[in-house]
Amino acid sequence: MATTEHGPLAGVRVVELAGIGPGPFAAMLLADLGADVVRVDRPGGAGLGIDPAYDLTNRNKRSVLVDLKAEGGAARVLDLVERADILIEGYRPGVAERLGVGPDAALARNPRLVYGRMTGWGQDGPLAERAGHDIAYIALTGTLSVIGKPGEPPTVPANLIGDYAGGSLYLVVGVLAALQHARTPGGRGQVVDAAIVDGAAHLAMMIHGMLAAGGWQDRRGSNLLDGGCPFYGTYETSDGQYMAVGPLEQRFYEEFRRLLGIGDEAPDRGDIGRWEELRTVVADRFRTRTRAEWTEVFEGSDACVAPVLSLREAPHHPHIAARSTFVEHDGLTQPAPAPRFSATPVSVRGGPARPGADTEAVAADWDVPGIARP
Repeated sequence: MATTEHGPLAGVRVVELAGIGPGPFAAMLLADLGADVVRVDRPGGAGLGIDPAYDLTNRNKRSVLVDLKAEGGAARVLDLVERADILIEGYRPGVAERLGVGPDAALARNPRLVYGRMTGWGQDGPLAERAGHDIAYIALTGTLSVIGKPGEPPTVPANLIGDYAGGSLYLVVGVLAALQHARTPGGRGQVVDAAIVDGAAHLAMMIHGMLAAGGWQDRRGSNLLDGGCPFYGTYETSDGQYMAVGPLEQRFYEEFRRLLGIGDEAPDRGDIGRWEELRTVVADRFRTRTRAEWTEVFEGSDACVAPVLSLREAPHHPHIAARSTFVEHDGLTQPAPAPRFSATPVSVRGGPARPGADTEAVAADWDVPGIARP
């Protein structure tokens, strides 16, 4: 049975050429929104060694097994492409062309196809053919330079800012915009070049504006939103846990100061020259109680304070639990699809696709009998 029953993208068909990182995550987002995503896995697999049963970025998808390097492999993929709306690939520039499934071949078979290309450096430029990972992409755009404490190395934000925010999300926006164009009268298919360096730079748009206006210093830990501000950061509690603090607006800060109990001993927050003194006062006060005790103090307030929870703790927070921000499917706790839709609800319809497990079903549903041959 096709997995296109729910979500605003029901009826949209996506071919994903298997890869790692931002490409699979982008395809998962489309699948979460209801698209029928068929992942073309290669014999022997591709990835970082995780058991396919736990690779949540392959949920809500189906998988067929095709060796693109074998005789007839490209033809089998192009048979799927002919019936698809979107294709996603994350190879280095030129690889898809050499395998026979590049944009020219794909658009010749399907002129309305949206061909989404996910790379770190982009399809052109001096670094286009070089290897790389998230950390290098965000480093080169300046984005990494704003994360961390002054005088210390930049803090690595996992692979969230480059791969997923600057990569996957921009690819999804791009292919959906291109799909809208392709479906308008006179519209046609096109190639979407989603480069992580472009997206990661774009994410810092507001900061670049503040920098130009003189409201942001080009050094780490010296600004309102990068940990330099004593009322926007994290503080250790007596039990070695942390609280996140962010009362930027004056009225919220007044409530924060009152509940924290620092009163008149706190220096004027508007005096940047006394920020370190204020930070010390706040830090000393937070170290007098446990995270649970401070959570209770700030519960229900507008002080903009929250406990820093671990990955395993987060699903059990009352608010997160009430919204079902995390769900369980086949024994795996995982973030629920986002965002939410009133008329076309989304859900986790299936667990991680096993390589090649859906070949027969896809062949029948997409009317591509040739895809099922060895």
